[in-house]
Amino acid sequence: MKVKRKIIEIDENLCDGCGQCVPACAEGAIQIIDGKARLVSERYCDGLGACLGECPTGALRIVEREAEDFDEHAVEEYLKEKEKTEKEEIPTLACGCPSTQIQSFAPETSCEEANIPKEQTTIRSSLSHWPVQIRLVPPTAPFLKGANLLVVADCVPVAYPSLHSDFLKGRVVLVGCPKFDDVEDYIKRFADIFKAADIKSVTALIMEVPCCSGLPIIVKRGMEQAGKDISIEQIIIGRNGEIIKKSSLN
Repeated sequence: MKVKRKIIEIDENLCDGCGQCVPACAEGAIQIIDGKARLVSERYCDGLGACLGECPTGALRIVEREAEDFDEHAVEEYLKEKEKTEKEEIPTLACGCPSTQIQSFAPETSCEEANIPKEQTTIRSSLSHWPVQIRLVPPTAPFLKGANLLVVADCVPVAYPSLHSDFLKGRVVLVGCPKFDDVEDYIKRFADIFKAADIKSVTALIMEVPCCSGLPIIVKRGMEQAGKDISIEQIIIGRNGEIIKKSSLN
């Protein structure tokens, strides 16, 4: 049934797909689809505008128009279904892809490096575990226990050439994209990680582009859901590979 009421309106020309509005909507009415914030269903939007203050481009506004009436029961069912879907384990592919096989390994020591041919020793990996994609790392992974977490937007390693030597040593890395992946799934995953693992610190390494700015916010929302208060350092990388800014989000 349609009634005249207040509801969110999204200007697609102004929306840059950063996703900051998604976690601000408790009803899950907004999702990033094809790189833009979109209203999933009119009946999921309560019209209160909690998402307005999170939009950096002013793409959101409240209007009054004919729309489906807000349905609190439908929202509850929708959120339950989303939570159920998010809890499903990601299966290992039938081809035997090892993407979900948990591994911990130590980078080469100085003695081991001495036995490696000189032409191969210019750059050595500091990666200490597998997998690294946010969606593939289970909250109970042993390498997360007591870790210093490095959350990296997936464009950063391409732009910043010294990622391993400058940031990866001594940290557990999780990689993802807040624009193309499911924001709510990310928040839930981080909440579960913060609940299950005794994370010591978090460093969020993002690009200067607007869509990356949502990643530290996602981490912070997950932390809030877990009832934790852990220091978060945000580091912004320029498209030319330089460090633009370092700041604390606490």
